Amino acid sequence: MKKIVFGITCLELGGAERVLIDIVNNLVDKYDITIFTLYGKGDFLGQLNDRVKVESMYNCKYDDLNKLEKLKMSLKMYNGALRKLLYDKYIRGRYDVEIAFLEGPMTWIFSTPSNTKKIAWVHNDIEKVFGEGKRAQLKKSLNVKAYNGYNKIVFVSKDNLDIFNSIYPNNKVDKLIIKNYIDKDIVLKRAKEKIDKLDHNVPCFVQVSRLVSQKGLYRLLDVHRELIDEGYEHKIYIVGDGPLKSDLQKLITEYNLLDSFILLGQKENPYPYIKDADYFILTSLYEGYGMVVLEAEILGKYIMITDTAAREALDGYEYGMVVNNNFDGVFDGMKEIIKKKPKVSKKIVIDNESILKNIIELIEG
Repeated sequence: MKKIVFGITCLELGGAERVLIDIVNNLVDKYDITIFTLYGKGDFLGQLNDRVKVESMYNCKYDDLNKLEKLKMSLKMYNGALRKLLYDKYIRGRYDVEIAFLEGPMTWIFSTPSNTKKIAWVHNDIEKVFGEGKRAQLKKSLNVKAYNGYNKIVFVSKDNLDIFNSIYPNNKVDKLIIKNYIDKDIVLKRAKEKIDKLDHNVPCFVQVSRLVSQKGLYRLLDVHRELIDEGYEHKIYIVGDGPLKSDLQKLITEYNLLDSFILLGQKENPYPYIKDADYFILTSLYEGYGMVVLEAEILGKYIMITDTAAREALDGYEYGMVVNNNFDGVFDGMKEIIKKKPKVSKKIVIDNESILKNIIELIEG
């Protein structure tokens, strides 16, 4: 039985993390699988098959580290010699296939030269995921060398592949697209969990995302405020947590929108909230494939998203719209939904067996 290691920063709630859980749980009968993380105690640990092994550098979450530990961790990630020490200690010689499942630290660590088959997975817009400034430039320079150290690079969308090629035109590694795998039966089953019902006296929208700048939440709050001022009553529920929570809550209070723009916090199971909402939105500034969009499709929601790579997740789904990725686009899209109240007349059937087959072929090839 082949030994496979998947590297990811942590197993906290997130799209790539959700995809990884579903993949390994469906491959554990075929392979000896280990997930290697930098930080432990993630929310998804309880959803892993017992036969999937997990190893972590730190047996705690990143936020539990003190300032000195965080500084040391950064130095290890940016220094090639220190990354090699980490690779030698945790990875070298132990596996037949090494898969860096997320951009950044794991991709840099797993790119350390060895005789093992190496695969990198790209889930995001590689141009924007690291932000801007000197640190972003350093990360991009690390990527130039790191991505050359792989046998295959997998992208979850054509958009992300095209962006990668435009930024790293000299990278000659074999590249392919494998869209995100999702276990639809788990989504449908977990969506049945009982929750306090959302308010349906007015149209209610739900967005599931981390509270980070990428997700366009400041813009969404401004759109919501303007719609309310113009008489378009509705409510927006945000499922997720993140560093912007305190600032967003202050603005919500300042705008007197506590009853209509509601931060529900992090939910280990977001599916009942998606199911209960009238409409699903994802108003990100940029995205990868948009895993949560597929989950909303499975749950039969009418969907509005901004024009990012997530549009590929709407291919073939007739109950949704892609709006311009600016204030006016989000405003006009939500206004249209509030006025017309579109309905979903049938649920789609998602067949992911071909995706799982492609992953197995990638590992075996």
